[in-house]
Amino acid sequence: MGRIVDLIAEVASEADLGPDGVELPPDAHERLRGEWEEDDIDDARALVHDRLLHDELLESADSLSARLLEVLGAFGSVEGFRRAREGGAVLSVDVLGQLARRVARLEEVLESYREEAPPDRRGFDELRQRLMNLGIENEMAADDEPALPAAEEEDDE
Repeated sequence: MGRIVDLIAEVASEADLGPDGVELPPDAHERLRGEWEEDDIDDARALVHDRLLHDELLESADSLSARLLEVLGAFGSVEGFRRAREGGAVLSVDVLGQLARRVARLEEVLESYREEAPPDRRGFDELRQRLMNLGIENEMAADDEPALPAAEEEDDE
């Protein structure tokens, strides 16, 4: 196992990312062919390529998620959420909900890969809470009728 790891490390240090994936300079390729089968070199190049793409994907996803947390978080305030509900936002409440669900899942996945502190998500969390409460607000308002008369009403009797 250690020997194949050495090959992968050597390919990674020598390789360049070209239009067709990871490419080795001809001299490095010839040197490696003296010790390795062509299939092993190809496998190592494929692993290095996958790792480079994986790293790029994580970096891009992290950046996208941080920006979406910022954008969606603006709708977490009372005023921002009111504006969205009244149609004054560029995004509908349905779109906000869909984006929020997807970003929440992306954030869960990114947490296991992040090396730095996660972005500030307070506004985003407020938005998610408001979206979850959206359907029950009217139901709760109907249930707010007091079971007993208010103190002022008792005094009037």
